[in-house]
Amino acid sequence: MAKIVRITGPLVEADGMRGYQMHEVLRVGDEKLIGEIIKLEKDRASIQVYEETGGVKPGEPVEGTGKTLSVELGPGIIKSIYDGIQRPLNLIEEISGNYISRGISVAPIDRTKKWAFKPLVKEGDKLVEGDIIGEVKETRVMAHKIMVPPGVNGKVTNIEDGKFNVENTVCILKDDNKEHKLSMMQVWPVRRPRPFTEKLDCDVPLISGQRIFDTFFPLAKGGTAAIPGGFGTGKTVSQHQLAKWVDAEIIVYVGCGERGNEMTEVLEEFPELEDPKHDLPLMERTVLIANTSNMPVAAREASVYTGMTLGEYYRDMGYNAALMADSTSRWAEAMREISGRLEEMPGEEGYPAYLASRLAEFYERSGRVKCLGSDNRIGSASIIGAVSPPGGDFSEPVTQNTLRVTQVFWALDAKLADRRHFPAINWLSSYSLYSDILADYFNTEVNERWMRNKIKTMTILQKESELEEIVQLVGPDALPERERLVLDVARMLREDFLQQNAFHEVDTFCPLDKQFRMLEIILRFHDKALVALEGDMTPEDISNLDVVDDIAKMKYIPNETFKKEFKRIEKAIDESLGGA
Repeated sequence: MAKIVRITGPLVEADGMRGYQMHEVLRVGDEKLIGEIIKLEKDRASIQVYEETGGVKPGEPVEGTGKTLSVELGPGIIKSIYDGIQRPLNLIEEISGNYISRGISVAPIDRTKKWAFKPLVKEGDKLVEGDIIGEVKETRVMAHKIMVPPGVNGKVTNIEDGKFNVENTVCILKDDNKEHKLSMMQVWPVRRPRPFTEKLDCDVPLISGQRIFDTFFPLAKGGTAAIPGGFGTGKTVSQHQLAKWVDAEIIVYVGCGERGNEMTEVLEEFPELEDPKHDLPLMERTVLIANTSNMPVAAREASVYTGMTLGEYYRDMGYNAALMADSTSRWAEAMREISGRLEEMPGEEGYPAYLASRLAEFYERSGRVKCLGSDNRIGSASIIGAVSPPGGDFSEPVTQNTLRVTQVFWALDAKLADRRHFPAINWLSSYSLYSDILADYFNTEVNERWMRNKIKTMTILQKESELEEIVQLVGPDALPERERLVLDVARMLREDFLQQNAFHEVDTFCPLDKQFRMLEIILRFHDKALVALEGDMTPEDISNLDVVDDIAKMKYIPNETFKKEFKRIEKAIDESLGGA
C-alpha cells in the first residue's frame, strides 16, 4: 500500500506509487484529503493536496481513484458557488457549517434533483459528437443544451421525454453494434481543452457598457484581455463591472486567491443585481468559483482551469461565455510555492521556468469557434484576467508574460486612482489589438464616424499629454489660445467621458449609441469652439458657457431618453458659440 513519507505544506510525498499516473486524483491520509499527482519518480510521487495538511503524519495511507482532476458538466452548474476543485460551497455549508471540514466529499451536481428533459431528436436520427439531443430549462433565462459527448457517434435507438436526474439515461445511440447510453451529465478533465471544429476570427465586440473599454480599447468575443494594476487601482471593481454588464450569455467569475471580503461582496451583490436583458437576477446566468486567500494554496492553481472548462462547456452549446479571473498573479504565486517545494530550478523572481508556457496554455483556451456537431453552432469563450503586480511594477514576470499572450491591455494607473479618476485606465499606456478588426462592426452597426471620432479624441488626449510639461513649467496662461482650448476639451473628455461611476444607477452602464453621441457632442463643442476663437471669444468665455455644465451632466441622462436631450445640447452648443 502507498504511504506518506514526507509532508511539506500542501506538498506530500508518498512511496509505493508504482502503477499510478500523472495528474491522477488521490485520497491522502486517514482523513482522505483530495490530492493530485504532479511528479512521479520511480515508485515515489509528489502529491499536490487541495486541502489543509495540518495534522497529517508520515505512514498514513494514500489511495488512488484512477481518475484525473475533472469537473462534472450538466444542469445545475448555473447559480452554483464552487471552490477551486468544484466542490459546491453552499451544499458543504449545510453539512459542515461555516467552515469546510477536511476530507468532505459532496457531488458538484445534485444527483436527486429532477430536470424536465425536452428531446430535440427522434429515433433513427444519425448523430455525431457535439450534436444537441435535447434541452433543459436550467434557470429562468438559460436553456441548457444536452450534447453528444466528444468521441461518440451513432444512430438514435431510444430517446426519452420527461423528468430525470443527471445520471439517468435519456438517449441511447448505437454505432457498429456498440451502444452508448447518454445521460444529461458529462465529466471532463480540467487541464485538457474541450474540442471544437474550427477556430474563427474574433471580429464581434464583447460590449461592456464601459466607455473606456468599448470606445477606445475594445475586446472581441473569444478574445483575451489583461487588467494589471497595483493595490487600490480598481482591478476588482473593473472585473465586477465587466461581469455585470458584458453581453455574454454566461459569466464564470473566478476569485483566485483574492481577499474574502471581495468575494463576499460578489456573493452579496450578484443575486441582487438585475440583468438588463431579462430583468431577473444576474445569478440566473452566472457561476462563481471562490478560492480566497485563506483557502489552501494548491487549489488556486486548479481554480482557473475549473472555471475555463465550465466556460468551454457552455461555449460548446453555442453561447458566448466570459471568464473573469481575479487574479492570475495569485495563481502564479501558488505555482511558485509548489515549484519551490518540489525543489525545481527557479526562474525570474523565483517563479517556475514554465510560468510563460502555463499562462499561454490558459489564455490559448479562449476563442470564437465553430462548435462540434452538424448544425454549425458558433460559440465563444473570452478571458479577462486581472494581474496584481507588486507595487504596480508592470515589468515583473507575471505581467510581462501575460501581455505577450493577451490581445488587450487595460493598464490601471495609481496616479489616476489617487485623483479619484475611475476606471483608472491609462489611455496612453493601454492598447487593443482588436481595434482594427472591430472597426467595420462599429462603423456599420453604430455610426460610420465611430473610428474617426476615436482617432480624433486620442489625438486631443495625446496633445494634452505633450502640453502638460509646459503647463507645469510656465502655467496654462502662457499657452496660445488654441492650445488652452485643447486643455479644456481634454479635461472635458477625461471628466465627462472617460470617468464612469460604477455605483450610479444610470452611469454604471452606457450603451454604444450613447457612447458615440457623447463623444460626438464633445468633439462638436471642440470644433465650434475653435472657430469661435477666430472671432471675438476667448478660452475663458468658452469655458464659462452654460452648455459646458450640460455636457458635464450628460452621462447621467437616462439611457432611454438621451437622444432627445442630446439634440437639445447640440442646439445649445450651436447657439452659445454663435452658430459657428
